[in-house]
Amino acid sequence: MNKTIRRASVFCLLMVLALLVRATWVQAYEARALADDEHNRRNTIAQYAQPLGDIIVAGSPVTGSKETDGGDLRYKRTYTRGELYAAVTGYSSQAYGATQLEGIYSKVLDGTDDRLKDPAAVLTRERAAPGQVLTTIDPDVQKAAFEALGDDRGAAVAMDPETGRFLGMVSSPSYDPSGISGTADGDAWQKLLDDKDKPLVNRALRQPLPPGSTFKLVVASAALEDGLYGSVDEPTDSPDPYTLPGTTTVLSNENPSAPCENATLRTALQYSCNNVFAKVAADLGQDRLKAMADAFGFDTEKLDVPVRASESVYPTGMDKAQTALTGIGQFEVTATPLQMAMVSAALANGGELAAPHMVSRVTDGDGSTLQEFEDGDTERVVSKSTAEQLRSAMVTVVEEGTGTNARIDGAEVGGKTGTAQNGVDNSNTPYAWFTSYAKDDSTGRQVAVAVVVEDSGAARSEVSGNGLAAPIARKMMKAALAG
Repeated sequence: MNKTIRRASVFCLLMVLALLVRATWVQAYEARALADDEHNRRNTIAQYAQPLGDIIVAGSPVTGSKETDGGDLRYKRTYTRGELYAAVTGYSSQAYGATQLEGIYSKVLDGTDDRLKDPAAVLTRERAAPGQVLTTIDPDVQKAAFEALGDDRGAAVAMDPETGRFLGMVSSPSYDPSGISGTADGDAWQKLLDDKDKPLVNRALRQPLPPGSTFKLVVASAALEDGLYGSVDEPTDSPDPYTLPGTTTVLSNENPSAPCENATLRTALQYSCNNVFAKVAADLGQDRLKAMADAFGFDTEKLDVPVRASESVYPTGMDKAQTALTGIGQFEVTATPLQMAMVSAALANGGELAAPHMVSRVTDGDGSTLQEFEDGDTERVVSKSTAEQLRSAMVTVVEEGTGTNARIDGAEVGGKTGTAQNGVDNSNTPYAWFTSYAKDDSTGRQVAVAVVVEDSGAARSEVSGNGLAAPIARKMMKAALAG
């Protein structure tokens, strides 16, 4: 063999070896990545080749699947009363992916989760029967919240203070996930994206807003826990009017005739006295207030319920005047409705905050449990004494103060109203808040609620927590207590 032929043979052999090495590498190491690539349509075809598993509310599915008219995607997702449960389920779309519980448990619901398979099926990558996701939602509470919010832009959350179970979660305006579940729903999808009211945003979990005077419960908790005042009935050192420290800005009260000068914490909550809580915040300082806010759940980056909630924020790096403004839930304080429901829940539960969750179990196709979320996993936020005193003060708010629209005959109801400024110099419609708890001692049932109404179309002068948000909370609490 001459030299030229020998070199060509060696070169060809090296090329064949390189191809073999590359093929082996792709099959052994890159196969999973290629198979899981979001642009691999075979995954979408396989995902919708059979009916998906269901999301369950009170024993009944609120999702389904139906055969399509043609194409390579055999089934598409359907929803029972989709608008009612959209904030819980999210959507599963052949074109736009999946969100909320549909997204988090997509592999369970489409049968590809390895926990659904026997060992042989794991090796062969054979698709198993899909599993199910069982929620903690009470359909009566969910319906009450949805109907009470109506056309208002806002959100509501209800949870069991003792267990942390979500009983209801609504974001308004809502949307029907069935309308975007197929491949030919581009117009409906674009309409949702263009809607200025952002119906695809879960306002209950994903839209932190200034909480206004509902945050005064956190400030009062800090004042009692840090010993600034010995009880909710001890007079405070609170001039009225109150000038923000280091400024000439006078902080006014909503009701100029309210007895807010040197008022007790109970009276200050009852009449929502800004001078009292701004002064308390300035006296405590931002570090102690932040510590209390964080204990309630603020500044938690990864709050998964199991859907991840946006972070509620208590700011830092403030001067004393800015710290005073945080005492009334303004400046740069933000909170989700979930966060403010957690505040009321912790106080209703004797100062212990139960981990919030909206899923009780995840099962395989035969109903065997793959994952279970335990109730009552708690952390102490405030002492039992502080919680008891603040519950008593919250009852005063509902019975004699700014929250009378939340009263329920035969039940103990405590709450706190809030009207938060919106926009530069409060140029936009204020946010109406209400957070509360209710207990029925005869049945043992209890519930904690938070409601925010961003815009109801009401005249600016009619916007208040008691006028707009408290009636919604009342309907949710009545539904929860009725069982």
